Amino acid sequence: MPLRSWLPVVGLACTAFVFNTSEFVPIGLLTDIGTEFNMTAAATGMLISVYAWVVMIMSLPLMIFVSRMEMRRLMLMIIATFALFQFMSSVSTSFYMLMAARIGVAFSHSVFWSIVSPMAARIVSERHRAVAIGMVGSGAAIAMVFGMPIGRMIGLALGWRMTFLSIGVVAVATFIYMYLTMPKVPSRGKFSVKKLPMLLSNKALMGIFILTMFFATSYYTCYSYIEPFMKEITGMNDSLVTTALMVFGASGIVGSIAYSRFYKGHRYTFLTALLCIIAACILLVLPVSGSVVATMAVLSVWGVMGTAFNVGMQDEIINIAPQDGTSVAMSIFSGIFNFGIGTGAFIGGLVCAHLSLRYVGLAGGVIALGTVAYWLTGLKRHLKAYYGA
Repeated sequence: MPLRSWLPVVGLACTAFVFNTSEFVPIGLLTDIGTEFNMTAAATGMLISVYAWVVMIMSLPLMIFVSRMEMRRLMLMIIATFALFQFMSSVSTSFYMLMAARIGVAFSHSVFWSIVSPMAARIVSERHRAVAIGMVGSGAAIAMVFGMPIGRMIGLALGWRMTFLSIGVVAVATFIYMYLTMPKVPSRGKFSVKKLPMLLSNKALMGIFILTMFFATSYYTCYSYIEPFMKEITGMNDSLVTTALMVFGASGIVGSIAYSRFYKGHRYTFLTALLCIIAACILLVLPVSGSVVATMAVLSVWGVMGTAFNVGMQDEIINIAPQDGTSVAMSIFSGIFNFGIGTGAFIGGLVCAHLSLRYVGLAGGVIALGTVAYWLTGLKRHLKAYYGA
């Protein structure tokens, strides 16, 4: 890949790192934010749910609204908006002000994840498309290795507001880099709402969206509360919790590599194994909670499979959606994924409030088994029909 393509792809990967860090850093700071505002983990967890639901609601209408805009300019506007609301988060004096700032960040998120993978695919040759998309996925995964844990460490040492301030500063640096390296990426034309029925009538695409909803709901029913779970149930201290989150994130890089190497030639076997292993990992969170080593092992395998799923589904959407509808299809994917995040966090909160924090893994695992069932009986058939397999 020539340097003129590498540089902007690296920039997109760095931007994915910053956005993913911001999205999930509240998970690592849930206890501290709740303590400051005198709120329970379940109540503070609404930061995650509301953020995700805003992304779900706004992804499609915002993407349709900006679909005619040149994509470099659009990306720079998104990063600037993102940075502004990070700074607002850092000076929040109440939970409601923090929630408002997070909603502002969610607006920028709504468009970002709709365009970042299509942009990566378009600024490189067809031969390097999977590598470019994988790099964006790696940027998101590295956020779980370094971004969220470092954000948590900054929050523990200097207060959670400094975490959001740091993210804002990094976003400004990313804006400057993207301004200098990103080429113009012309829009493929305004996407009309009238075209939506045709897009949604595609059975393979609809299958991906439904599978994604089940997957994200099961995943985040447990993962949204993994920080208090590891502290209260597994008995880890703060440094071990941070290490566990880094292990989880680092394994995501392996997932991105595994996707790049094995997915294309073994699509159906890969997805079947991936979804079954994720269900097993979520169900095992409670049974292995008596051992720190076993918990780390389960988290590492879970992280591999989670990233591989996310990158794989994005590539499938770029393959299947019509050219003028790629970004809109990605916005639907992002919206549905975030519906799953918000719903999963909400379900996990209900489990914490009415049963026990101990059972978030069991609740998520049951939904994960439903995900496997849908893959085997629904989407697998639609993909085989689409690819003529």
